[in-house]
Amino acid sequence: MDFKIFRKIIRLKIALLALLLPLIFSGCSFFNKHEMAKTTPEGLYSRASVEFNDGHYKKAQEYFLRLKEEFPLHDLAILAEVGIADSLYSDKEYAEAENAYNDFISLHPVNENIPYAIYQLGMCHYNQIGAIDRDQTETIKAKNAWERLIARYPESKFSTMAEKLIRECKQKLAEQEFYVGKFYLRQQKYQAALSRFEKVARDYANVGLDYKIEYYINETKAKIAEEEKIKLKKEAEKKKEEEAKLKKEAEKKQKEELKLKKEAEKKKKEEELKLKKEAEKKKKEEEKLKKAAEKKKKEEEKKKTENKINN
Repeated sequence: MDFKIFRKIIRLKIALLALLLPLIFSGCSFFNKHEMAKTTPEGLYSRASVEFNDGHYKKAQEYFLRLKEEFPLHDLAILAEVGIADSLYSDKEYAEAENAYNDFISLHPVNENIPYAIYQLGMCHYNQIGAIDRDQTETIKAKNAWERLIARYPESKFSTMAEKLIRECKQKLAEQEFYVGKFYLRQQKYQAALSRFEKVARDYANVGLDYKIEYYINETKAKIAEEEKIKLKKEAEKKKEEEAKLKKEAEKKQKEELKLKKEAEKKKKEEELKLKKEAEKKKKEEEKLKKAAEKKKKEEEKKKTENKINN
């Protein structure tokens, strides 16, 4: 039998016995459960307890609800609220059970059963915890409920029971972080993996993963260092390639500038030579014209002289 259900059954049996003993001694009909269920708070509670112990949780819930609605001012009406929550919980209707325990805690903040209700609140979440590769919100909620229980009621027996379960929750959360860390490690996302491993070491010490985590942290740091070394080497090679490229481009530019300079000098010389030739040609033409003019002048003077002689 499941320990949690067993504990609740014992609790209800004790409560039932405490209620029925006075009735036995006062002459009430102990065996006529049907009549009691119809007429008295004790009868309804008795019937609900029987149904609960027999595993008929929905039927038990009906009797607890009748007790609460028909006798709201009776002391057993408060216990019926716990019975409703327990019936839902035992029937694995955890979300509805959570609401019922929360309602009880809100309505009866100083009741002696508050530690039990808070403990059960944590159990509602605990029973919905999934595998380590799934969301662990329920694990966190269970842990938070039990930490709240221990903080408020450190002397309660339920706080003692919660301590072990808190450790289980921490172990579950640590295993999930470790699982994600190993996933990142396989994907070679070393910084993300290290962050997960260091979180386990920081937040979940002494839950059974310490030596394993220490190994993975060192291994991941070594991978990061190796990756950084390769990165720096690649950056150095890239820088060297860029410098070589720039040098090559500078040499190419220098050659182009030298080529342009030579072409400019050649063009200048060609222009100068051309101008010199043109000047020499012009000079020759001018000399030729001068000679022609001198010749013409001489001829004119000669002709003039001949004309004088003839006259």
